[in-house]
Amino acid sequence: MSALAFALVLAAAIAHASWNIAAHGVSRAGMPFLWWGAIGSTLLWAGAIPFTGGLGTDDLGAFALGVGVSAFLHVGYMAVLQRGYQVGGLSTVYATARGTGPFLSVIIAVLVLGERPSIVALFGVAAIIVGVVAIGLVDRGRRVDADRPRIDRGLLFGVLTGVAIAVYTIWDAHAVRAWDLSPVAFMVGTTALQVPFYSFAVRGRWRVVWALGRAQWRRILMFGVLSPLSYILVLTAIQIAPVALVAPLREVSVVLVSLFGAFVLRESRAGWRIAASIIVVVGIVLLAV
Repeated sequence: MSALAFALVLAAAIAHASWNIAAHGVSRAGMPFLWWGAIGSTLLWAGAIPFTGGLGTDDLGAFALGVGVSAFLHVGYMAVLQRGYQVGGLSTVYATARGTGPFLSVIIAVLVLGERPSIVALFGVAAIIVGVVAIGLVDRGRRVDADRPRIDRGLLFGVLTGVAIAVYTIWDAHAVRAWDLSPVAFMVGTTALQVPFYSFAVRGRWRVVWALGRAQWRRILMFGVLSPLSYILVLTAIQIAPVALVAPLREVSVVLVSLFGAFVLRESRAGWRIAASIIVVVGIVLLAV
């Protein structure tokens, strides 16, 4: 991976971790928060389109197809993720999704996009995925539920979420590469098209939506800046580096959030979190070789 692509993805991970830390708690509001996130992201970044290459293409049909499919896939991803959190444990869903998504992205990138990462890079990918899953499973071992069904529904929805992550990652990579779309315009178009979906989801709950906006506008503003920035950086990196390497490396954000929890929030099992983070760091070093 080139030094520029590596730096872009690490910067994306830092931005992603930052908004997760800043929005800690408020993001649990669910659809009202997602509605504000889509509105804020669209409005705050739309003005940057003329200064970042416009749409990147004169083919309006290609642009519409790219952002339309991406918006549909992202909404599907959020719907499956939210459902997973309702029926399964947070750590189970999160760890499974964050491990499955990059893993499947690598496989699809090799089989469909024809990418050929080096053996060393693939070892780095494997280390990152293992470390991310280990971080997500930190708290799982402490819960014992005698009534838990044989098939863990959280595990099932975690896998489905991972599939959704892989699908939108590969589609977005294809769109920005094949049609030379501007990452900023692509991101803005995608978030704008998500607004109607989330508006339908919060129908009848507008008082809750407005109350959340008044109470948490600072965190929503930070999300509106950092969340799109994170994905814009990823899309830019995808244009110059293999998806098979970018997809796992962006999960470094999970490590940063976990370390914040261990050292700042004093969450349990700090040693386990640090050990898993070291595994991820080893993977990062291998990708940088």
